Amino acid sequence: MQPEINSLCADEDFIRTYQNYKRNVYGIAFSYTKNSADAHDIVQDVFMKYLVSRKTFNGDEHIKAWLIRVTVNRCKKHLLSAWLKKTVPLDEAIPIETKEDSELFEAVMELPDNYRIVVHLHYYEGYSISEMSSILGIKESALKVRLMRARNMLKLKLKEGWMDE
Repeated sequence: MQPEINSLCADEDFIRTYQNYKRNVYGIAFSYTKNSADAHDIVQDVFMKYLVSRKTFNGDEHIKAWLIRVTVNRCKKHLLSAWLKKTVPLDEAIPIETKEDSELFEAVMELPDNYRIVVHLHYYEGYSISEMSSILGIKESALKVRLMRARNMLKLKLKEGWMDE
């Protein structure tokens, strides 16, 4: 009877973790893939890996950092897959509330991968430079440069779009 109790606690822990972090994982996956279906597949893969993982975590921040690291790795693997290279993406309409939000979102999605992920982690997930450094395995100085360049690219892109109107 003891294994059933432990299994029930593990299921509750998994459900809580999934509910708490599914949006974070999806956001990162979508930021990389620019495709809702692929992002959902990656979310499923990441949480399956979490479910079967026997790893012990030191609190919620450790779980979140682990999930983000696994998501980034899974996205990179996905982007290198032979299947993806042989497919053509469908255009997706993403519901966005205001024109400014849609312009910003489109500008962020047009950034190169290495800039897009740091913008997402910093502005959407709220990570500091030092936290992103440990998650992505990149020096803090390199992250600061990427974030600065991404901001400049966004500023130019948004100013250009505004001037066209």
